[in-house]
Parts: sequence; C-alpha cells; structure tokens
Amino acid sequence: MIKFLDLQKINAQYADELKQAAAAVIDSGWFLTGDKLATFENQLAVFTGAKHAIGVANGLDALRLILKAYIDMGVMAPGDEVIVPANTYIASLLAITDNALVPVLVEPTLESYNLDLAQIEQHITAKTKAIMVVHLYGQVCWNDNLTALAQKHQLKIIEDNAQAIGASYNGIKTGNLGDAAGFSFYPGKNLGALGDAGAVTTNDLELAERVRALGNYGSKKKYVNEYIGLNSRLDEIQAAFLSVKLKHIESENQIRKNIAAVYLNGINHPEVVLPIPVNTHFTPQDNPEHVWHLFVVRHPRRDALQAHLTNSGIQTLIHYPIPPNKQLAYAHMNHLDFALTNQIHDTVLSLPISPVMSDDEVQQVISAVNNFKA
Repeated sequence: MIKFLDLQKINAQYADELKQAAAAVIDSGWFLTGDKLATFENQLAVFTGAKHAIGVANGLDALRLILKAYIDMGVMAPGDEVIVPANTYIASLLAITDNALVPVLVEPTLESYNLDLAQIEQHITAKTKAIMVVHLYGQVCWNDNLTALAQKHQLKIIEDNAQAIGASYNGIKTGNLGDAAGFSFYPGKNLGALGDAGAVTTNDLELAERVRALGNYGSKKKYVNEYIGLNSRLDEIQAAFLSVKLKHIESENQIRKNIAAVYLNGINHPEVVLPIPVNTHFTPQDNPEHVWHLFVVRHPRRDALQAHLTNSGIQTLIHYPIPPNKQLAYAHMNHLDFALTNQIHDTVLSLPISPVMSDDEVQQVISAVNNFKA
C-alpha cells in the first residue's frame, strides 16, 4: 500500500536529532516559554521574513488570537464581518465565530480552489473589517489587486497559512504578505510537530505583543493580567522538534514541487481535472511558488476513482467532504448555497504526495489514475 502520508518514515529521517532535542528539553527541566520557544520563534520570523513570530498551541488558536487581538485593540468589534472563502477547512470559520465576528463566505475559483479574489469587493459592507485568505492545499492565494482593495477599504488581510509554509508570491513568503498570519504545525503539515502546535507572524509590534499576552492568560508579567486571555502556548518540546524540522522544510517542499510537476505532466485521464498552478489570480509577471501540501484532483465519479485507487494499493483522502456552511455546527448557514464550493467538495480527491515518496510510487499513482475506467 502506498500511504497517503507516511509520518513514521518522514520523522525517521530526523530521529536522532529529534531524540536529542527531546532529551535536551527533559534535562533542562524547563517546559514552557523558554529558550527553545524563543529560538524557534526567531527562526520562523527569519524564514518568513516577518518581524515577529509568536508560538501558540495550534493553528486554530493562531487565527483566534489574531482576531481577538484586533478586537482588544479596537480595530474590530463583535458583529463585524470577515470575508472568508466558502471552500476551506472549518477552522477558518471557527476562528471568526469564536470571536463573535460574522463570516461572509465567498466562492472559490475552480482553477485554484482558493478564494475568488475578483468577487471580494461586491461582498464588502460598512461592517467588513478583514479579509481572511486561505492558501489552501499549499497553493498561494494572492495578487496585487488584493492589497490595493484592502487599502482602499481600510481592511486587514489575515492569512490562514496552515497549509502553505514556504510558499511565496513574487519572492515574498506566505505568512508575510498580509497584516498577520496563522500557521498550523499539525503533524501532517509540511512542517509538522509531533503533536499540536501553531504560530502567528506579523510585522505589527502592537499586534504581536497583544497576541503573546492574550495567549498567556492575558498576561505580560506573571500574575498581572491586563487582558481577558486564554491559555495557548507552544511548549518547549514541540518548539525544539520544529527547530529540527524547519532546517529541512525547503528541501522537503522542493520534493513536493517535483512530485507535483511529475503528476501534472503524467496524469492524462480525460475526466481527471488537475490543479492549475498558474491561474487567473496571477498576471504573466507573477511568480507564485506553491508548496503542494496536498495534490488535489477532481473527477465527476470521485468515489469510484477512490475505490479504484484503493484496490490498486494507493491510499487517498478527501479534503473535504462537507463544506463548512453545510456542517451541523453552522446550522444557521445550511440554507446558503455555493454551487462551486459544492462542486469542489463533491468531486475532489487528494493523491499521495510527500517528501518520502519514491519515484516508483509516484509512477504507480499516475498509472493507476490513468487506467481508471469510469
């Protein structure tokens, strides 16, 4: 069986370094807000090009804390609106509604699966305070028109960068394109911890300080609580693991890019719709660099294709079977209908892609897809 993502094999590459990192933390006796966290935060800031990086407990908390900080700073208020793609993982919406803000869902494009940037302006109202762009599947969602639009309407741009660490737009890394960004280091991400972990990046010192305090019970100084905060801290052992793995992220992302290129060139099934890396979001002068957290294809008989690949010894996943607005958690949104989003969720299938796949495994996937008899 070709695994969708072989985490044991990925982490085995760095087993000695990871064990040494764990031992160093255990021997230090210091497990929270110590040197390992400070080191990783500095490394992440340097990697992204952002001035500030703050470790938090997970990717959802990263987005929650950004919005909570903006509310505490008076930039937003409960009831304000945040534009967000209809086609995204539910965490993007949870961060918004958890702060009593209102998600305004906008359709993606079928080319990119990402937020259709050309549709944003028609959804802006007097209550709109931010645009949350999601670099879904590791594909960059950005263009210069987005920046101009945000400036025109005085909106914050928040990047959900959970799936796209290392991606870039015209040489600028995702996580340093907007006003603030949330990262997830869930084990299956391109940069995965050995547990839950996340981070916020920004160039705004006030926002960075507020996020750090809010994630530490609203406290900058022990037992002195300036804000109504929560407990969301990236612990020392996960920070140490992430420092080990961050050294290898560029090479691992390059392997993903190479596999994606082989897939794009080799899969030629007439009914399989491939992702379009350079799509209408971008001008001919743009240079988007995607990092292919997922390689997502579409097929009108997705479930049959998945069964065929399973029978061929290839594990696949569906990201995601149910749109956020159709979830029971958002029953008040269930009446909303997003035709393109529904089409995507009904037809997408994620093929295996990882830095430990062999050339032979990649070719087996291509062969199996091309041999599918619908």
